[in-house]
Amino acid sequence: MPISLVEGNSLLAIDVGPSTTRAVLFDVVEGVYRFLAAGQARSTAEAPYKDIGLGIREAIERVQNITGRVLLDPQRRLIVPTQADGSGVDAVVATVSAGSALRIAIVGLLAEVSLESARRLAESTYGQIVERLSLNDRRHPDEQIDALLRARPDLIIVTGGTDGGASHAIQQMLDIVGLACYLMPNERRPAILFAGNSSLAENVQELLAPLSSALRISPNVRPSLDTEDVSPAMHELAHLVNLIRRKQLNGMEELAGWTKGHLLPTAHAAGRIVRFLSRLTGASSGVLNVGLGASSAHVLAGFDGDLCLRVYPQYGLGENLATILHQIPLDHFMRWLSLDISESSMRNAIYQRVLYPSIIPATPEDRSIAQAISRQMLYLAIQAARRDFPENAPVLRPDLMPRLEFLFASGGPLTDGTTPGQNLLLLLDAIQPVGITQVLLDRYNVLPLLGVAASWNAILPVHVLESGAFQNLGTTVSVVSDAHYGTPVLRVRLRYEDGNEARLEIRQGALETLPLTVGQTARLSLQPLRRADVGFGPGQSKTVTVNGGALGVVIDARGRPIPLPADPVRRRELFQKWLWTLGG
Repeated sequence: MPISLVEGNSLLAIDVGPSTTRAVLFDVVEGVYRFLAAGQARSTAEAPYKDIGLGIREAIERVQNITGRVLLDPQRRLIVPTQADGSGVDAVVATVSAGSALRIAIVGLLAEVSLESARRLAESTYGQIVERLSLNDRRHPDEQIDALLRARPDLIIVTGGTDGGASHAIQQMLDIVGLACYLMPNERRPAILFAGNSSLAENVQELLAPLSSALRISPNVRPSLDTEDVSPAMHELAHLVNLIRRKQLNGMEELAGWTKGHLLPTAHAAGRIVRFLSRLTGASSGVLNVGLGASSAHVLAGFDGDLCLRVYPQYGLGENLATILHQIPLDHFMRWLSLDISESSMRNAIYQRVLYPSIIPATPEDRSIAQAISRQMLYLAIQAARRDFPENAPVLRPDLMPRLEFLFASGGPLTDGTTPGQNLLLLLDAIQPVGITQVLLDRYNVLPLLGVAASWNAILPVHVLESGAFQNLGTTVSVVSDAHYGTPVLRVRLRYEDGNEARLEIRQGALETLPLTVGQTARLSLQPLRRADVGFGPGQSKTVTVNGGALGVVIDARGRPIPLPADPVRRRELFQKWLWTLGG
């Protein structure tokens, strides 16, 4: 691994997503690593191609066209390492989120304890829970075995028992899992992750290794009844998911050979960077990364090194929309519309997106519908993830989001708005952050690539994070106040580097902006009124340094949670006003 800038080598990072494959080239420029170019192509994991290698090569060819650097030889083989004529690349890393959601069965002892740990572990990867077994299960053992056989899991996660504790009960659950696997055809046997009582590791190896497609044993997620640590198990789970995908996706073996082991599930790789950044922000605030695509939504929240990683296939913008529409009223989607659109048009648009999840909005009405759907699905994902945020997350009130210093957004629905203002308003509406937050768009899905690149070169992610690879929308100040609409709740003074000042008095319900361009910094003085809170306590004033962005400094005093009017006409008027404030 390079240990200094002098020894810095070029790196090709590949991200294979469900709908888009990206290739990103990093290299040393003037002594530091830089994001040089990105190429993207349609992913080819599904029919009619069923080979991720085709999409990868097309994305690499687009990087070649942008940079003029030859990366593939005439036979379309990757050139590694860099040659004397400047062609090729020194190393390759990759992340993968393509492929259908894994079918996961979780097994534990107590439904409220070890099975909940198994649930959190399962939700940290690209899968859906299809069966649950625990001591609370009233089915007979033969019925539980039949349930596992019907579920046809790709992966079984087994937890339960404290280290050094009783082992008889968990052994019973292991016998059920073993019998179910024994009855499955060899080609259908699932991979198994055991994250329970560590004293049973040898028994588990002896019993389940011959009956599974792959077996990994991790440290206990519940070493004691009051202690939970899923991080080591998440690491083992990531490697197990890679093994499963190598059997499911054509081209994965070749990609694994290119990367020499630097290959991770996309969400797991992004979690590395979120955890790293949260250590830098400390205990006073956290880091959030959200993503939304056709196949899933993900929410990664880091607070002082503790990570909550959640992947939700049910909140993707594809086929799962139809299921969501049967679970929640259509009004929950309609409330986010900025234009007058009928219920039938909204419902038809949702079902059309089920069939064609990658459809591009062609009219203002289409765009309003697409953004309303994205708002609602991201809102649902955030609400689901919040229940699992670390206990040390700094909250102003239990019903609100914790304080966030950085918010990264990825995925076309969140980053491809017509204007930066549309992107920011969508994020503010769906996430509803509090306090002072810097909002950045990850248009090329660079964040997870930096996470996997860190194991190859720890310097590269630091340089790229500071290089402007992300679009900085600006700094938001979200006010928490119970004041009546129109009541002054905050006085703001922004002092620029040239000595000029801008002052505003913010009223409850308002959304205001102050200009501060990209690359500029300024001193922002906040004086809350009537015990309003901007993240430092009710009525507490403070002066902080803020960074500029595409929208400068945005003051959001609309309320938390945002009180949307019941009258649809008034609601649409407000959305239009907010959009106009943020540049349309």
